[in-house]
Amino acid sequence: MHWNTLATALALSASGADALLRFSCSQLVVERLDPLVNPGMAPSPHLHQIVGGNAFNISMDPTTPPPSLATCTTCTFAEDFSNYWTAVLFFRAKNGSYHRVPQKPNVGFEAATGGMTIYYIPYVGNTKQTVTAFQPGFRMLVGQQGYRTKAEASKFRQLTYTCLKDPMTRSGETMDFPTAPCKAGIMTNVRFPTCWDGKNLDSPDHMSHVVYPTSGTFENGGPCPATHPVKIPQLFYEVIWDTTKFNDKALWPTTGQPFVWSQGDETGFGNHGDYVFGWKDNALQKAMDSNCADCPQLKSQTISTGNKCTRKEQVTESFDGWLEKMPGGVMAGMGNMKRKD
Repeated sequence: MHWNTLATALALSASGADALLRFSCSQLVVERLDPLVNPGMAPSPHLHQIVGGNAFNISMDPTTPPPSLATCTTCTFAEDFSNYWTAVLFFRAKNGSYHRVPQKPNVGFEAATGGMTIYYIPYVGNTKQTVTAFQPGFRMLVGQQGYRTKAEASKFRQLTYTCLKDPMTRSGETMDFPTAPCKAGIMTNVRFPTCWDGKNLDSPDHMSHVVYPTSGTFENGGPCPATHPVKIPQLFYEVIWDTTKFNDKALWPTTGQPFVWSQGDETGFGNHGDYVFGWKDNALQKAMDSNCADCPQLKSQTISTGNKCTRKEQVTESFDGWLEKMPGGVMAGMGNMKRKD
């Protein structure tokens, strides 16, 4: 079961009974770095798009909290210096060349410079529960960049795509790429597990310290297993890719759909997202305990201020315009590239 997130958010806000954090993080940088999976490697194998605090760097030393290094954040909650990132979407034309697909802002955040929408949700409906905010040094990822089949991707319950008929479309989610042109773009939905072992801030695969509820999804209020008894917030990304300029099917390959993740995945089953916690002090726990939406007790900033937060590229290369190959020499259809540490 997939959750109509925006409609639910609006309903919760209107009822006053429940709330959730939904906020914008503008683009910080696009480059081949992945300090979670490939710490210290510059460049990393494939291109990522990153939002959040400007302390993002090649290694992201877990013993050095991002708030101690960052001077600004692209997010509208000014105490959130976390970093959030995903792969980058490319269009592959009939002639085999590639073009990066730009991002565009979500509903309510039209002034943002691309980026993504971030959610932190303590609970849904009447399933009120104690939620433990992420701790300094916490990090995780969801999805496997090398997955190419539905059977593999089904391990992750809620990594999906929405073919936008208009900016408000929140139905018809699929696990693989849409197969027809999407009138208002493609939205990728990245939902992380919500049960933590309560001990490890990370794990060798960056996944094993967190799991999904034993049944259903977060929205169902499913219980956490004994091995991972601590309920954590539902962290959720929405990224809108402006595929509209590529909707002319005369440009598409003769067979199949034309979009490719920057690691070479043309199926969509390699959808994945990375997270490094970086909220200042106890700001996130305060928000989760207050079950607030606008959260006046937190420091916030305008979208235009967030747009001004920048960080110099640490890997300089060309990835715009028409390319013979994606950065790193990656091409569509490259084989199993599962994350290994």
